[in-house]
Amino acid sequence: MRFALLAKDKPGALQTRLDNRDAHLAYVAETGVVEIAGPLLDAEGQMCGSLIILEVADLATAEAWAAADPYAKAGLFGDVTLTGWKKVIG
Repeated sequence: MRFALLAKDKPGALQTRLDNRDAHLAYVAETGVVEIAGPLLDAEGQMCGSLIILEVADLATAEAWAAADPYAKAGLFGDVTLTGWKKVIG
């Protein structure tokens, strides 16, 4: 099952994102459950959040993956939404 993770960074947290980016990308690569992902951008083109599509067995697995993400562990996110998602196009 697929889940969409939409996470918005806390205000002024760009440095936290940059400091943890390598660990986050390594986590994405090693877990192998991310179908597609990328940063959200603000009006100035700076990273300000994340959109991640996970393919996992269930919501509990998606929640565990999200909690173990180095970005989450670093306290980067101010708001996180995790919901089931169905791929229709692409």
